[in-house]
Amino acid sequence: MVDESVIAALAGMSVTASLPFLLYGAWIMIDTETVSWNVLMRHLRYIVAGLLLTTVPLVGWMIPRVLDQVSGLAIVHAFFGVQAYALLAFALTGIVRIFQAKRNADAYEDPSVDIDELHEDMSHWRKRLRAGVAGFMLLWLCAWVTGLYRLITLHFGSLF
Repeated sequence: MVDESVIAALAGMSVTASLPFLLYGAWIMIDTETVSWNVLMRHLRYIVAGLLLTTVPLVGWMIPRVLDQVSGLAIVHAFFGVQAYALLAFALTGIVRIFQAKRNADAYEDPSVDIDELHEDMSHWRKRLRAGVAGFMLLWLCAWVTGLYRLITLHFGSLF
């Protein structure tokens, strides 16, 4: 059977590999003035890849072992991770509304449409989206740093 340290290292590498996908996916939206359907799909390809690289090890490796490894740092790591996903869910509530409003107005096809005029709550939804995504990334980074520290101390501390 494969040693637990090898699986932990693979999970850590997968989560680490997700960071460039998440950052580039965010950069696509930041760098684009008008979000067309093609830009949205390109953005989503990177974001979904990044989320899969993070969520699969989380569900398959980390969550099943969390009760066996309850310590102060494990709780901090889990807290940051849970809060990150909570803020992602918060962001999704804005994303869904923005998507619906743009889709109903064919704003993905017509770049001349001012999205703030599509719905009276659009600015609120956009703020919710920005706060959720920024919070997700900040807390994701905190969880990542504490997770790497835990990986090194638990599985590779004897190497140093």
